[in-house]
Amino acid sequence: MAESNYNEKMITMQLKDENLRSAAFSIVVKQYSQKIYWHIRHMVLSHEDADDIVQDTFVKAWANIDKFRGDSLISTWLYRIAINETLNFLSKNRISTVSIETSEGAIAKQLESDVHFNGDRADALFREAIQRLPEKQRLVFNMKYFEEMKYEEISEILDTSVGALKASYHIAVKKIEDFLSNKD
Repeated sequence: MAESNYNEKMITMQLKDENLRSAAFSIVVKQYSQKIYWHIRHMVLSHEDADDIVQDTFVKAWANIDKFRGDSLISTWLYRIAINETLNFLSKNRISTVSIETSEGAIAKQLESDVHFNGDRADALFREAIQRLPEKQRLVFNMKYFEEMKYEEISEILDTSVGALKASYHIAVKKIEDFLSNKD
């Protein structure tokens, strides 16, 4: 993790203690907010939307802190919440997958207007290819490619088999390759 003094077991115990909960949760937010942001950011195009979803994730985590039993890592629990919040956002805003009718330029314009976009054409095409993936494949691809998670960790977060994840990742990579090869 980012901070070497972060102690998962101690923080988990403190989250269960009403007197220590608030301070422990602040440490959790500090520890995971950037990772959760980038996890979400790879699923949505807008920095502002990602920020809102991160905030919703931590609000939901705080509201449900009594339900966290410590059976899984705090990060696993937070990723599950973040994934659900992201999928709910995408569903509400009907941008979960890019339709075939979507003009090629629409995604490119949104990417180029992003302050985090470096202007590189290859990067824009790569990001567009990822945005065109179905939600599940995009989620698996992002967790494996960008966050370098092990299949076992993704399996625990998404509550699915390692075999299914490997298949989803392979299919996503193939779709991205196909999209990029057709842009040459």
